[in-house]
Amino acid sequence: MKHTLSVLVENQPGVLSRVAGLFSRRGFNIDSLAVGTTQNPKISRMTIVVDGDDYIVEQVEKQLNKLIPVIKVKVLEPGSFVSCELTLVKVACKSRQHAEVLNVARLMGAEIIDVAPSSLTLRFSGDEEQSRTLLGLLTPYGIREVVRAGSLAIEKGSGMLKKNNKE
Repeated sequence: MKHTLSVLVENQPGVLSRVAGLFSRRGFNIDSLAVGTTQNPKISRMTIVVDGDDYIVEQVEKQLNKLIPVIKVKVLEPGSFVSCELTLVKVACKSRQHAEVLNVARLMGAEIIDVAPSSLTLRFSGDEEQSRTLLGLLTPYGIREVVRAGSLAIEKGSGMLKKNNKE
């Protein structure tokens, strides 16, 4: 089962390496990792998606909390957060197929960001299932290239990942 962790860390060099190293040393695989600064430029938020049972996620959470630059770790409960990922897709299509691909893009809420005689490039933001659906619809035209950014997640409603006393 996939689990999403939201991790606040000090925004300093080497933090990403330390977190990734923790996963590597323990043989845990990271399905997705996205990092960016928060409203406070001294703090970054990592959204980490891992595949494993509850025991593995509990171990990851405990190990992350031991790292000095980690401020707070929260395992996001299914249904309590919204998430999305960015997908860029270069579709191989002749000029006569552009209208068909444009219709697929419109249907899925994707945006055409580059047009060439033999290809179209789309930008799409949605959850993993929606990205898979888009790719499935575009496959018959021929996908030349796919780039996917890691999942981003934020709690729904007024829920907020607050800092603990490790500052």
